[in-house]
Amino acid sequence: MSGISAVPHQIRVRTQKHNRLHVVHLATPWVERFYVTDAPGDEGSPESLAEDVGEFLESTGSRVAAMNLFGPCSMRAPMLKLLQRYCGEVDWPFTWVDGSACVEHAPVATQFYAVRGPMEPLFHLGHRVGSVIEDVDGRWVIIVGLEPTAEGSRAEQARSLFERMDHALRPLGMDFHNIVRTWLYCDRILEWYDELNQVRNAFFSERGVYDRLVPASTGVGTSNPSGKAIIGEALAFQPRHEGVTIRSLPSPLQCPAPAYGSSFSRAVEIRLPGYDRLYISGTASINLDGTTAHVGDVEAQVALTMRVVRAILDSAGYTWADINRAIAYFKRPQDAGAWESWCKRSNVMDLPLVVVQADICRDDLLFEIELDALRASV
Repeated sequence: MSGISAVPHQIRVRTQKHNRLHVVHLATPWVERFYVTDAPGDEGSPESLAEDVGEFLESTGSRVAAMNLFGPCSMRAPMLKLLQRYCGEVDWPFTWVDGSACVEHAPVATQFYAVRGPMEPLFHLGHRVGSVIEDVDGRWVIIVGLEPTAEGSRAEQARSLFERMDHALRPLGMDFHNIVRTWLYCDRILEWYDELNQVRNAFFSERGVYDRLVPASTGVGTSNPSGKAIIGEALAFQPRHEGVTIRSLPSPLQCPAPAYGSSFSRAVEIRLPGYDRLYISGTASINLDGTTAHVGDVEAQVALTMRVVRAILDSAGYTWADINRAIAYFKRPQDAGAWESWCKRSNVMDLPLVVVQADICRDDLLFEIELDALRASV
């Protein structure tokens, strides 16, 4: 066990391992949060993964607030059966991302967020779509596995998804302005990413999002079991007091994403009494002028991307040790070794990260990464 730090109000952040699971534990007097990433080796299997999840939940007395499962859609039903065998009823919300984990003998990977303490389910249109966690600092809402209600064109489905994010929050006295982070999983993204951006830009303009906080975001290309053009996730936060600050952070090495028509912040930070949280958007090998760098060279694209990420971390005083969750996306599974090569060269090891195959938003981008960071503060 490592990374323990004590701060006022008895807030601690610590990192530990539970079998194959990498766990970052945020302990406060009001609620305990666990950010869990599957860290499979070649011996990994869906059954051993489900068993590890079940043992973790039982040993910590925690409940899953939200889960991401990465793997072929054909594995969805058998994986859910395994989770039911080892965890009991799977009554928590989850997103199934049809992006095979880039490990030869581990076709399914997971990341999940678990809570020990007060948590309420979030329902919308008769389905559980997320979880609500409240503490003295505010109300946190995580929405996952959200599908559009529209059955029409891709643009109509995208619009419907953004509207559902907004409507799901309304009964809580919140709305889209409280969203700090989104994830957009788009089927055949390369065919309609410009159209998606047009829909998002129009929605943000209509709702006044540009006048307040533009969320951090990830948009990658994966299919989904429902056959929708897009599914999504969102993280929203409503502060309770003035001791909380929320701000977007620029990227020191890249232009703002809206400069090339994509409406998201490079990163969003939330500072709270006793701890800080940073959400870095999906980041790829893009030059300062918005063009793709190192076309065709995955090793160089990984290296530049990680320099960009490191610059964002440095700008706000975070380190690699503060990372509590990350996903690396490779367009081609055979390129996944470039991640391990970069880690060895950079002496950055054992990050809580899942490596997944997915299309990136440009055909000439081979790699993208998203990261969350969490640190105790004084």
